[in-house]
Amino acid sequence: MRIAALHRHPVKSLLGEETARARIDEHGLDGDRRHALLDLTDGRIASAKEPRTWRRLLTLRAQRTDGGVRITGPDGAELDEAGISALLGRPVRLIGERPPGAVLHRSVPEQVLAAGVDAEVEHTVQEFGGAAAPGSFFDFAPLHLVTTASLAGAPAARYRPNLVVDGGAGPWNENAWIGRELAVGPELRLRVIAATPRCAIPALAHGALAADPEALRRPARDNRVRPLPGMPPLPCLGAYAQVLTPGTVEVGDAVTLH
Repeated sequence: MRIAALHRHPVKSLLGEETARARIDEHGLDGDRRHALLDLTDGRIASAKEPRTWRRLLTLRAQRTDGGVRITGPDGAELDEAGISALLGRPVRLIGERPPGAVLHRSVPEQVLAAGVDAEVEHTVQEFGGAAAPGSFFDFAPLHLVTTASLAGAPAARYRPNLVVDGGAGPWNENAWIGRELAVGPELRLRVIAATPRCAIPALAHGALAADPEALRRPARDNRVRPLPGMPPLPCLGAYAQVLTPGTVEVGDAVTLH
């Protein structure tokens, strides 16, 4: 197996960028999910997991810069906080440190599929980074990886991974990696800790990519597994990992399962 692509998302729930080379340590891929938008109305972190309110986040793109991040709108023009707030229709502030007790709402994905993105649906309250460094904006763990076999031709951007791995034993092969270690390139060593449950985001429009409900329906239909013991079977695609040994990774590096 080999690394087919590396993705960085400097601001949570915004479109990200590909990179040919990246340093990865216990805090994840360098520059990934280091910032978020804080909703000044209610103090929650803005997330497209709640598409009725926040799906327009996926019209914005974030790029890492030497001084932090650059956010551009659908027309490619750079936006400041006032411009971002105007586009989103809610006042927001870009933050690089998570406020104590900050949470986000995760709309029930099957209800979003059934009722549409404008409908009011049930949600769960999600805390951050149960398997990541304190203060991060990761949903759970510092690294998310998927295989090209599991993507089955779908754009990786819909699933927001850090590492796209080419090769393996067919679709959903990440399920068999749970509890095992991966060697990536000459230095990086990972432990795969859980399957990745999918929220409503893969089905939404992403920039120029049109909405695609099948991006969520396929794992809901074909790969319902328990992400962690004690959890119910959920639609999953990809896997979460923690870093055992940091390293620099390049596209084309070998990936070995141990």
